[in-house]
Amino acid sequence: MTGTHHRTEGDINLSAARREWYAVIDDPDTISYLHEDEAHFLHQSLSTPCLDVLASCEGIYLTDIQGKTYMDFHGNNVHQLGYRNPYIIQKLKEQLDILPFSPRRFANVPAIELAKKLGSLLPGDLNRVLFAPGGTSAISMALKLARIVTGKHKVVSLWDSFHGASLDAISAGGELDFRKDMGPLMPGVERIPPPMTYRGPFSNGSTGDLPYADYLEYVIEKEGDIGAFLIETIRNTDVQIPSQAYWRRVREICSKHHVLLILDEIPIAFGRTGKMFAFEHYNIEPDIICLGKGLGGGIMPMAAIVARDSYNVAQNVSLGHFTHEKSPLGSVAALAMLDFMEQNHILVKVQEDEAFMRRELERLQQKFPLIGDVRGVGLLWGIEFVTDRETREKAVRQAEVVMYECLKNGLSFKVSQGNVLQLSPPLIITRDQLSEALRILDNALEKASTFI
Repeated sequence: MTGTHHRTEGDINLSAARREWYAVIDDPDTISYLHEDEAHFLHQSLSTPCLDVLASCEGIYLTDIQGKTYMDFHGNNVHQLGYRNPYIIQKLKEQLDILPFSPRRFANVPAIELAKKLGSLLPGDLNRVLFAPGGTSAISMALKLARIVTGKHKVVSLWDSFHGASLDAISAGGELDFRKDMGPLMPGVERIPPPMTYRGPFSNGSTGDLPYADYLEYVIEKEGDIGAFLIETIRNTDVQIPSQAYWRRVREICSKHHVLLILDEIPIAFGRTGKMFAFEHYNIEPDIICLGKGLGGGIMPMAAIVARDSYNVAQNVSLGHFTHEKSPLGSVAALAMLDFMEQNHILVKVQEDEAFMRRELERLQQKFPLIGDVRGVGLLWGIEFVTDRETREKAVRQAEVVMYECLKNGLSFKVSQGNVLQLSPPLIITRDQLSEALRILDNALEKASTFI
């Protein structure tokens, strides 16, 4: 089915700028493989046609079949510790020779150790764990558990949120690209605006983001039977960072109305924000947390939910029941990822990188009127482009120019909402590599600024 392509979750891969990109590649083998990819895979928004054909990866780099390298500042959020991390690979090789698969009806030591480890990292009574082969499945399990715990089926989520691509996940999510043409979805979902201070329905420059929290309570009281509030602690795609006041109010509202606070930290947990979990910045506790992506060390598909001890009440229901639910390989990858982070003091490094990134990106904002807003934490940054800082009109064409100019020069990232560059490099990136990436971005901004 054809239709409008919406600039929300990522960049548009059927634009004129994408067609011009293929002329830059100018390699017969690459073009041939891309055509084969289009011939054999079902086409879908955001994925087909692809950008390039990869041959290998290592550290912060992707390498295509021509030998061209890209610094990867996207990585589908699995690459916290870089590609082919030697420590994680060694642990996986050892496990492959022992127990590569565990049928669901049996326990295995790596899965037990990972469950214990996650419980030890989380506060309070967040100790009960379920694993899944992907983040979408973790969201599904969390929504099921919330219904059983509360006896209420309704959920509040945010417009423009992304929680996965299955029917239940897109029902709870707010991305139009995933919901359009799908017909009836899961009932009982109410969506509210995300907390935004740069643009949005309640953004008048003086009230901050507290009105967005107040609106949550308004919906809970008016709708009734709300059992859960599903939300990304910090929105990953276009990097929206709520205030301390917002999160304190949200936690108060959920507790007051007996609504479970389900935090989706699938793309941003495990050091991306300079803390192991993003909610640690706000001194709050979720009732259920969803984890994934980087949990598998950039190699294994691995996800999890962690819930309160008192929520262990679904013994007669299959919340997950996935074939690879207690994957020994996924568990070993996750344990190795956490060990590597601790041994190499990754959290401290990311906190130091944050100060560097903030300084350098604010310098670029002063240099280029094209940049309307810079926001970020740790190694998660959003740069919002506008044609005019007063009107805040989205600079969509300029964002595409910057993205493809950076790709030409070996820097890969994605654009969200049509005009926000989302930068999330591997946490192992060196300061020299960060500086090189920002130099490429600076040069691309020079070119794009001529289009204002």
